[in-house]
Order: sequence, then structure tokens, then C-alpha cells
Amino acid sequence: MTSDVQVIHNAEHNRYELHKSGQLAAFAEYRPAGNAVMLSHTETRSEFEGQGLGSRLVQETLDTLRAEGRQVVPMCPFVANYIREHREYVDMVQPDQRGVFGL
Repeated sequence: MTSDVQVIHNAEHNRYELHKSGQLAAFAEYRPAGNAVMLSHTETRSEFEGQGLGSRLVQETLDTLRAEGRQVVPMCPFVANYIREHREYVDMVQPDQRGVFGL
């Protein structure tokens, strides 16, 4: 991925945002839930689809949350599928929620 891509935490809007060439390309909304974060919705703007930006956003969001010692609840189907395909993140899902999401 090129250096014109940046993921930032927009705490004011409870979301992580991926910017490409200075434009908002994708975002992942969340809701705090104690020590966990409910990842509720991800969206990639249509003009940026098909470039792997959604996956990069989810990866960097999960990496950031792991570094903060947070667990996740993947309410968003895209996030749940990403975790299914990238098993190294399963340990971040709250244990009582893993079966719910088929993890």
C-alpha cells in the first residue's frame, strides 16, 4: 500500500478513518463497551472500492486496539469475516462472543 494512505482515530465521531490522498475513503464506526469496543459498521466510499482499503482499515484498527489492550465485538459482518480469515485476531474477540460470530 502506498504512503498516501493514513488511518486515524476520530474519537469525536467514534470511528477510525482511512484517508487516501487526503480524502476520506473508508471508516469503521465503533461503540465503547467497557474494556471492549463494538465494531458496528464499516464503509468504503464507492470510488475507493476494490483497492483493499477496507481490509487495511480493519487491520490497522485491530492492531491499534490490540496495542491498547482492548477486546472487540465484531458486530459488522465485514469485520467478523476479516477476523475469520485472519485468525491471529480471534483472541481479541471477547471469549463469550466468539461462538456468536463463528470464531
